[in-house]
Amino acid sequence: MGSGPVSAGPMNSLLTSQQQELYQNPATIRKILNNCRTIAIVGLSAESQKASYFVATYLRSAGYRIIPVNPKADQILDLKCYPDLASIPEPIDLVDIFRPASACLDIVKDAIACKAAAVWLQLKIVNLEAAELARQAGLLTVMDMCVKMEHGRYQGGLHEAGMNTEIISAKREHRFL
Repeated sequence: MGSGPVSAGPMNSLLTSQQQELYQNPATIRKILNNCRTIAIVGLSAESQKASYFVATYLRSAGYRIIPVNPKADQILDLKCYPDLASIPEPIDLVDIFRPASACLDIVKDAIACKAAAVWLQLKIVNLEAAELARQAGLLTVMDMCVKMEHGRYQGGLHEAGMNTEIISAKREHRFL
């Protein structure tokens, strides 16, 4: 018995259907969510009302190790903050990017240099050159999607919140009981 998405990509994506197949592939998303445990979040804000802060808090509560990357902060979420990926003294599984599209190419180059396994450009962040560079370097790559929303979708949390996840499954996890 299996489960899987009804459609290949989200309805509100900025990407073409061909780009969605490359950068919003459900198998790639599941592989990242299941195998990556240490996530460097580039552009993580210290302000609790910002999306990056909310995503980091959620991922940490889901068991991921978060490494904040922001040159303007010393600590975020009571964690040491690094000015860039090169300053992080440990292996990084996933680089989650909350920066403008124009900054993504340099961040992806740093992710490749750090030997990260994957890069994720958050929802509405699209840089095809950066994504293709990451993919050609062998990094699992996702673009124009939210890692928190995808985690909730594949782990069942969004179903319980009443959202249509486009996934048909007999599996029901009751996270909020």
